[in-house]
Amino acid sequence: MKNFFALIVCILGISQIAFSQNNTTDTFPDGTVIPKWFNDFSKIKLNNLGKKYTITDYGVKNDSTKVQTAAIQKIIDKASKKGGVIIIPKGVFLSGALFFKPKTSLYISEGATLKGSDTISDYPIMPSRMEGQNLDYFPALVNAYGVDNFSISGKGTINGNGRKYWDAFWARRKENPKCTNLEVSRPRLVFIWNSNNVQLQDVKFINSGFWTNHFYKCNNVKILDAYIFSPHKKGDAPSTDAIDLDICTNVLIKGCNMSVNDDAIALKGGKGPYADQDKNNGLNSNIIIEDSKFGYCHSALTNGSEAIHNRNVIMRNCQVDGASILLHLKMRPDTPQLYEFIRLENIKGQSKNGLVILGWKQFFDLKGRPDIPLSYGDNVTLKNIELKCEKFYVVENDPNVRLSNFTFENLNIESKDASIDKSLIKGLTLKNVYINKKQID
Repeated sequence: MKNFFALIVCILGISQIAFSQNNTTDTFPDGTVIPKWFNDFSKIKLNNLGKKYTITDYGVKNDSTKVQTAAIQKIIDKASKKGGVIIIPKGVFLSGALFFKPKTSLYISEGATLKGSDTISDYPIMPSRMEGQNLDYFPALVNAYGVDNFSISGKGTINGNGRKYWDAFWARRKENPKCTNLEVSRPRLVFIWNSNNVQLQDVKFINSGFWTNHFYKCNNVKILDAYIFSPHKKGDAPSTDAIDLDICTNVLIKGCNMSVNDDAIALKGGKGPYADQDKNNGLNSNIIIEDSKFGYCHSALTNGSEAIHNRNVIMRNCQVDGASILLHLKMRPDTPQLYEFIRLENIKGQSKNGLVILGWKQFFDLKGRPDIPLSYGDNVTLKNIELKCEKFYVVENDPNVRLSNFTFENLNIESKDASIDKSLIKGLTLKNVYINKKQID
């Protein structure tokens, strides 16, 4: 009889989880109201983008073997004078770095591919931002510096053609296992800097040489129904993060499908012992990731490894299949960090690990600072989650990291390792949490 009642309690608990899957809140984790902007999922229409500049009408040849950077850039420059949209028609068009100007946008037609050159000299070094620092570096295939209202739309493909860059990276890593990402010359696929009201929709972003989509100091960004992919077998696509948000405010990622050989979504913003005093660094805030699918990736959602402050982050109504980590708080011992008001809710699927909070020491450098800066994780909620994993709770005892006010609510977890050390988090609340069908309290 005792076992019968225990079974009933377990079923009721799991039913409550299923019942609450459709419940989402209309406030950010810190209690502020989510603006109506986040509820507008309308797509940009081609006919509303101004004059159409189909590249083959302006001298670009439909020749997949010829790098035509200069000819395409000339069209972008022409369109910027009065405004308009650059249309890539059906076919494969090879290019190096392109720089979009104010009043221009990009449309990739169905059946069209904008393909990146695999010769690094087609990406001239210029002021940029990589791995939490401002520096001169190679631009992306598609660049927008200070282009408000910029958009990339259409049902075609932007292909980074990354194989040559991947091979070069692994060759260097074989020579020096401690080499940094920046030691090997590789371009990103898309880089957008200091731009407001940006929208990416429907396009396939594949095979980037380095990070796939990188946004730095952007506000009001929507990424809708994008497909972001790079292969993940050994020897493929290192550091091809799907989306890197680097000091961005108001970001909606909705209906996307991501599978890459690194983090799917990474929140960045600076690194180093005095990173919080550098005007080039800063906060990511008001981020919503919803209705999306995650295939293979190192982590579905990562804070770090170059970040100083992330606040009001929601990931909800998502399917995760094949991630190494669901939620990763990367704690750099050489950087002061604050990750706060983060909520994951209504998540189903499988990942090797669930919540991971560990020190990230690969390129540790205090640069002469005598003490190790403190870092914080506060007000983190995991709610309405059904997950199969090897280990759900991977948290270390780090004297330089302060963890507080975590809530696990309505969790149904299958885990080979069911242990949860509650002493590692000050104020860990467990509500209706089941691991291997056993309630944890």
